[in-house]
Amino acid sequence: MQPTVHSEHFANFKEFYPYYLSEHRNAACRRLHFVGSLGVLGFIGLAFAASEWRWLIAAIVCGYAFAWVGHFFFEHNRPATFRHPLYSLIGDWVMFKDICTGRISL
Repeated sequence: MQPTVHSEHFANFKEFYPYYLSEHRNAACRRLHFVGSLGVLGFIGLAFAASEWRWLIAAIVCGYAFAWVGHFFFEHNRPATFRHPLYSLIGDWVMFKDICTGRISL
């Protein structure tokens, strides 16, 4: 069975990513994901610079908080993290890269 954009079963990340992007059509949601990802990088940098590993908890909270606000208030859908946690995490960073390179617009 070939997965569709709305399929719940994906053989690999390449099949999942179009679905992931379809769950991020709203620009405000993508912007919030981007800001959250920047925050994650900042908190990780702070954790290493200060040798305070509790900042890693702040990184996780920051990333998910911004993303979930985007989904619940702008995209009006459930984050893919709930059904596909690993692919969703990878998708966050691939989308971040695609935004940074101009492949996806904010």
